[in-house]
Amino acid sequence: MACLLLVATTDAFVPSWKLLAPSRTPAPRAEAATTDDAPKKRVLVPIADGSEEIEVVTVVDVLRRAGADVVLASVEDDRLACVCSRGVTIVADCGIKDVTGRGAPGWDLIAVPGGMPGAERISDSIPLHGALEKHFRALKPLAAICAAPAVVFEPKGFLEGYACTAHPAFVDELGGSLEEVATYAPARVVRDRHVITSKGPGTALEWALCLVDELFGPEAARDVAGPMVVQPSVAKPKTLSEWRLPEDDAPSGSRVDRVLAGLAK
Repeated sequence: MACLLLVATTDAFVPSWKLLAPSRTPAPRAEAATTDDAPKKRVLVPIADGSEEIEVVTVVDVLRRAGADVVLASVEDDRLACVCSRGVTIVADCGIKDVTGRGAPGWDLIAVPGGMPGAERISDSIPLHGALEKHFRALKPLAAICAAPAVVFEPKGFLEGYACTAHPAFVDELGGSLEEVATYAPARVVRDRHVITSKGPGTALEWALCLVDELFGPEAARDVAGPMVVQPSVAKPKTLSEWRLPEDDAPSGSRVDRVLAGLAK
């Protein structure tokens, strides 16, 4: 288990895995394809009415940048077009029944977006349930974000004994010991063996890059992050006019406020 953060060096992005030290032996990592003839890593992303569009688009986009074959599958019975939680319509590549069930191909990763009531509709999908169960029991990478860890994974028993996180509105519904919840729930991205969870739309890019790392390794994650100009988590403002979201409500102000105060002197 580890949490993905990106920190800046003078010339490259370097992932740090030191925020949450692994408490268990990690599962073997899938190796990146080494030749053009090697099969692509296959990823399933289910979607439903009410899914969180930022999380859907981000994970599909980032994994495709890394070279994965990502299939966006609608769990709605009669259509591919899904109206997401903020009214954005996304058209899936296929229906969930087309890629699950007997004889369906296996997946290297299944990544479940959050959003409500999308997470509930995904959890209730009978065809997807069988695919998730098979995938989890095979110890293959399984990911969820936002409401999905609590609404999809928790009722199915996928988080039992695993460190995990979720959206703040759902984090109290996570399983595991109180120690696990207290230690890991505040983290933005948590990876424990083959289960990767994250908090919400604002952490979707970090979550997606962690999934690239899971499938292809840290070098691939850096290669994808660099051209996207991903903001390193510990970078400081370069000028007084550079905007940053305040980090806390401490009386002395956030770290960004203190840095800006120093720049103004």
